Amino acid sequence: MRKEVMNMKDPGLLIVVSGPSGAGKGTICDALRKRFPNINYSISMTTRSPRPGEQDGINYFFSDNAHFEELLAQDAFLEHAKVYDHYYGTPKDYVFRMLNEGKHVMLEIDIQGAMQVKQKYPQGVFIYIVPPSMDVLARRLRDRKTDTEEVIAGRLSKASDELQWIEQYDYLIVNDDLASSIDEAAAILTAEEMKTSRNTCKIAAIRDLYKK
Repeated sequence: MRKEVMNMKDPGLLIVVSGPSGAGKGTICDALRKRFPNINYSISMTTRSPRPGEQDGINYFFSDNAHFEELLAQDAFLEHAKVYDHYYGTPKDYVFRMLNEGKHVMLEIDIQGAMQVKQKYPQGVFIYIVPPSMDVLARRLRDRKTDTEEVIAGRLSKASDELQWIEQYDYLIVNDDLASSIDEAAAILTAEEMKTSRNTCKIAAIRDLYKK
């Protein structure tokens, strides 16, 4: 019995990260994966055609519209959206399988998707990352030299509108210094890993070890 308890695993963390384009989400998420080897990125399903070099089951799960819509009817996605006539979604089975294996799963998604996930899996860890000001965000977007001024103006307007959703997240990181923001995000995950509510199996194992 003691061996069985010790071999049981508590579910991993479902980590949901959002924030405006240019906030530094991708850089912070990449750094977290290096600090926490147990973090896995979720693989989305899409109905768009594979791009050169993309592989099914690695970059995306590729599907046709009929199959995707069948899965939608079965409530098989944690979140989904339709973008330019193509579906994108996060399969529940894939995510839950990894979580049940004790692995952490990270989703870097927009607010719309994050709120869908929160409705279906409220015990996730929801983190919102924001630059220290609109001026800083504008400078970062322009420094990337990938968008026109019109596109940048649209991104800034969207960032301002999305601030009303911050309270729906568990944690807020103001990314004014990248190294500090990475440390803050790592501290959040470490604290979440140690919550008693997330360590039922570990607690049972410890109690078993201390039995007289």
